[in-house]
Amino acid sequence: MKHLIVGGVAGGATAAARIRRIAETDEIILFEKGDYISYANCGLPYYIGGTIADRDKLFVQTPEAFGRRFDIDVRTRSEVLRVDPAAKTVTVKGPEGRTYEESYDKLLLSPGATPVRPPLPGIGLPGIFTLRNVADTDAIKQYLKAHDVKRALVIGGGFIGLEMAENLHDAGAEVTVVEMADQVMAPIDYSMAAIVHQHLTEKGVRLRLGTAVTGFEQQGHGLEVAFASGEKDAADIVILSIGVRPLNTLATEAGLATGQRGGIVVDEYLRTSAPDIYAVGDVIE
Repeated sequence: MKHLIVGGVAGGATAAARIRRIAETDEIILFEKGDYISYANCGLPYYIGGTIADRDKLFVQTPEAFGRRFDIDVRTRSEVLRVDPAAKTVTVKGPEGRTYEESYDKLLLSPGATPVRPPLPGIGLPGIFTLRNVADTDAIKQYLKAHDVKRALVIGGGFIGLEMAENLHDAGAEVTVVEMADQVMAPIDYSMAAIVHQHLTEKGVRLRLGTAVTGFEQQGHGLEVAFASGEKDAADIVILSIGVRPLNTLATEAGLATGQRGGIVVDEYLRTSAPDIYAVGDVIE
């Protein structure tokens, strides 16, 4: 049996290890577009803030060690461009830019999601970041080292937004959290979110609830952030944490069923609408 896995972070790497444990002789190939696999996503903000001092602590496994331990063919810097369910093949662009095809008996899609960057005026200005992977983490960390960041503005009061608020506060910045809803942490009841509001306020974090951002402008070495209310605020760095969209291009081009929010539709066994193709993680619904 030959298994191909697209995406080498949480979902893909976990699946690869599990397949090896129950099928000692099967062939497993893991494709990862980036340089890293199996890293601690939840630790990324805490490396930025300095709670995790050693960058290497973010990595659960290196591609080389993971491949040796589980006898898996790990191919980093390898982007899967197309899936052909009828031929049961994928087209891959390798590190040198060469494209080739790889056949499969079973295929697992775990490409994840991409952070939302709304088309607001000035959204591409320097100093505006999203946080999703190691490359994003390194970029934010380098920016903090290179600039005197005294004012930080975090847009979005979800998990990543609040973790970044905590760590930017610990790094010495004056932090403002902007949230369109009337509370942070949307999945919980308002009465519980109020406890979080109080804690943030006690720590000196400013809250702008029920507030929408309408655009950004460069102001000297910093940024001016405009709100729907007509107010403006200044920041030296802006973190966008307003949600993600499933990376569903491979699935839609292959004709797999997707839901209203764009996620790949799977059943209780993570099977997609195509035979022998499975999906897992942030890309599914």
